[in-house]
Amino acid sequence: MISAVQQTRIDVQGEFDLAASAQFLEGFTPAARPDAADESGTLRMAFPAEGRWEPVGVRIRQERPGEIFVDTEDPVVVEQVRRILSLDVDGRDFAAVGRADPVVGALQSRYPGLRPVLFYSPYEAACWTIIGHRIRMTQAARIKQRIAEEYGQTIDVAGRQLASFPAPAVLAGLERLPGLSELKTERLHAIAAAAEEGVLEAAVLRSLEAEDAMEQLRRLRGIGPFSAELILVRGAGHPDVFPRNEQRLHAEMRIAYDLPSADAAELAQVAERWRPFRSWVALLMRTNAEVRANS
Repeated sequence: MISAVQQTRIDVQGEFDLAASAQFLEGFTPAARPDAADESGTLRMAFPAEGRWEPVGVRIRQERPGEIFVDTEDPVVVEQVRRILSLDVDGRDFAAVGRADPVVGALQSRYPGLRPVLFYSPYEAACWTIIGHRIRMTQAARIKQRIAEEYGQTIDVAGRQLASFPAPAVLAGLERLPGLSELKTERLHAIAAAAEEGVLEAAVLRSLEAEDAMEQLRRLRGIGPFSAELILVRGAGHPDVFPRNEQRLHAEMRIAYDLPSADAAELAQVAERWRPFRSWVALLMRTNAEVRANS
């Protein structure tokens, strides 16, 4: 047990359920985190602190609605946790999207308090896109976890040993990576260099118009339109992007809205109803599709 732990309280704006986030993280293949939470709903994370890149571990708890406690007073880490759990966005108007769109309202009722749970940083999201290119997601998750265990740092987080993904400088110095081709290794080195240079900083990406941010991301080696969307939405946490290249989302929308022949442009028009939470609704759509596929 951790004694005399310094804590920070995060006040939540809008509905949020940490247990729902933990359940999502446990089932989210890229995270490969079946140990993410315990029976009490406590969530544990280990990751490189963005910008400084030293590995940190945090325990996160929710004792009552509207209040989250994080076992750190480090403002950089607290802000990163807020972003990872989408608590840096005022969600008080999210319910209004569901009232205006019955499809969204049904999803909100089915998954109450679920907000997007992000990769720990845009850097790690970008690494995932390179690792996972043209291989099965489960295989990519195993490779990513092995890299964390072999080249990252293991941290004791409230009694559990968690491996933090290696910092950019560490990743850049690795000549060979398990299960990855020379090309993918070279592209990971380019991602590490971009992270060191601040190109992948979440605050910078969020400060740009979405299209400008994705254009900047597409300049990186190995990052195409789909990957750029993923990094911006699931890494930087932009709350209002419609993923135009996410085919599984589009398939779910065609089912949900009974639009079997709708193309991406037509679905983007449907998603205009979701503003300013298009990324959040897309997450609920994808979650519902995965739950149905596994049931």
